[in-house]
Amino acid sequence: MLTDFTNLPDDSRVWIYQANRKLSDEEVAQITELTNDFLAKWTAHGSELEAGLEIKYNRFIVLGLNQASASASGCSIDASVHFIQSLEEKFDVDLLDKMNVTFYTGKYIAHKPLTDFRKMAKDKSVSKNTVVFNNLVNTKAEYLENWEVPASESWHARFLS
Repeated sequence: MLTDFTNLPDDSRVWIYQANRKLSDEEVAQITELTNDFLAKWTAHGSELEAGLEIKYNRFIVLGLNQASASASGCSIDASVHFIQSLEEKFDVDLLDKMNVTFYTGKYIAHKPLTDFRKMAKDKSVSKNTVVFNNLVNTKAEYLENWEVPASESWHARFLS
């Protein structure tokens, strides 16, 4: 069952998929339509899942699931990953590679392989104050409060001296 992301409770589970490039407005519109269609039919063991979508900065696909009504099962999570893989193929974009870091560089958003980010930290090109996107958040509340944070407040801190 599709719902507006903003209406999901704060304890809803979230999954964040970051694109390796900025998506065009046309791609965002198509991805929104396809994802809303998927979420409207998404089930776990025959039960409808109350889920919503948010696309941020033409770069991040955020799926939210109200687990109070029904929780995702292994099969339903697999279905969502297969759906994301279909988006990767259709739009020639990488959404599942967790070995990349997305962060602000001035007012722009940069996307780099983790190895490059580590080198940038060593070279002092990024600092503990660099705002990073912590895609490891698990709930909507964490997403709203702790997704865009200084590197010192996320798992990225281990690369900073």
